[in-house]
Amino acid sequence: MSNGYDVRRLQLRLLDNLIDIDRVCRENNLTYYLLAGTMLGAVRHQGFIPWDDDLDIGMPRKDYDRFFEIAKQCLPEYLELKNYTSHPNYSWWFMKVEDKRTTLIEKKHFNYTGGLYIDVFPLDGVPENVFLRKLHFEKVKCIDKLRYFRYRDPYKHGRGIRSWPSRIVNYLYSRNFLQRKIEKLIRQFDYETSTLVCDHDGGSASLMPKANLGRPTPILFEGKMFMGCEKPHDYLKSFYGDYMTIPPENKRASHHFYFLDLDKPYDENQGNIK
Repeated sequence: MSNGYDVRRLQLRLLDNLIDIDRVCRENNLTYYLLAGTMLGAVRHQGFIPWDDDLDIGMPRKDYDRFFEIAKQCLPEYLELKNYTSHPNYSWWFMKVEDKRTTLIEKKHFNYTGGLYIDVFPLDGVPENVFLRKLHFEKVKCIDKLRYFRYRDPYKHGRGIRSWPSRIVNYLYSRNFLQRKIEKLIRQFDYETSTLVCDHDGGSASLMPKANLGRPTPILFEGKMFMGCEKPHDYLKSFYGDYMTIPPENKRASHHFYFLDLDKPYDENQGNIK
């Protein structure tokens, strides 16, 4: 049941919520950066990539932890901070700030209903040694794959052999065990003392010299000033290569959410979506 939605209206709602996050960070002296496609949009479009339907920010680990501690008291009531400890079916290992005035189901085969969200990624260090770094990413990738199967509906592809991986993982591991294992792995290397860092969402593809992030630097995004990377060219080139070239229509990635209602609070929608 995919439903169509107005991408521009979605983007403007996300923008309003980013303004609140930016305010909390400024008032509490917390460091954050626009990341990934959001940073690309800021440089190439001075706002959202026209077809983009999400918003990503990252925080160095100590700021990320602090934001988690204070956000509930500092954000507006309609913005809810989520992680795997706050909701039994929340499957991601990073935080999301969700808009309680909306309803969003990202994938049908995950039993989780929330709101339109902004992803908040922790920025952590990684080993400088090539072998240790590769081992680190392989460990994270392995546990993250187990996490995926642990939350996914085992019968997404029917009740045959393709249901076995999820069923086996469900039998062997608890959700909390896998989430804690990922968190322990990605916290292993201190951001402050590392020269190489990443957000871990894209695995080794998100690896970068910490100098590319540098000091948070104001950048124009949808007519507002937010914090971006100190070296946007180096950051975006490492992620996207020729980042100023607009991709053809068949390469323009969006989420294609299973269900989205920008006017209905998700608490009211629980149990009513088929």
